[in-house]
Amino acid sequence: MIEVLRVDDHERVRTGIRHLLDAEPEINVLAEAASGEEAIDYLRGNTPPDVVIMDINMPGIGGIEAIHRLMHMQPDLNLIVLSVQGNDPYPARLLQMGAKGYLTKGCPASEMIQAVHIVATGQRYLSADVAQKLALNLLPGGGNSPIDALSQREMQVLLMVIDGSGIQDIADKLCVSPKTVGTYRHRLYEKLGVHNDVELTHLALRHGICDPDAIAQ
Repeated sequence: MIEVLRVDDHERVRTGIRHLLDAEPEINVLAEAASGEEAIDYLRGNTPPDVVIMDINMPGIGGIEAIHRLMHMQPDLNLIVLSVQGNDPYPARLLQMGAKGYLTKGCPASEMIQAVHIVATGQRYLSADVAQKLALNLLPGGGNSPIDALSQREMQVLLMVIDGSGIQDIADKLCVSPKTVGTYRHRLYEKLGVHNDVELTHLALRHGICDPDAIAQ
């Protein structure tokens, strides 16, 4: 039996995927978490599941920071990233961090089940659209997004800024000083050629980093 931890802040999505996976005789959704923080707390107090399926667009510390901490805690963790879209800039970065699978939420149920079976053995699994994007980025001129130049921490700060988090809130979540957050924010402006958070958010939307419906009002 493959035991799965499902991490997503949307209860309806968690419920739908739980029903999908539980219908498979060899898969059992052992536990669920509504945030990266809850997933971290779960792994601190329990035996790691065979597979973790995690959304990356979540409030709080967010999926990227959560994955960074989880992989630090459990380097051999079999983790599948579940993303809203296949053309986002995250796959290469998260695979380098240790994620073993990358799926989009629109993938067929059969593909998700197949991915769980494959990743549970320690192998990698990528949705076809994600694999194609990674391959195209290896070609000359393929990786032209300015997002590619960001460090992991800069990406984390970017995601929190466009989510509407303030400097102190970001500092608390990342366990750094507000001054350090300000420095990262200034670097983002310089690297991405923007002057304020509004321009930063518009750039993020253009490059598919965030869902327009998820932007804080």
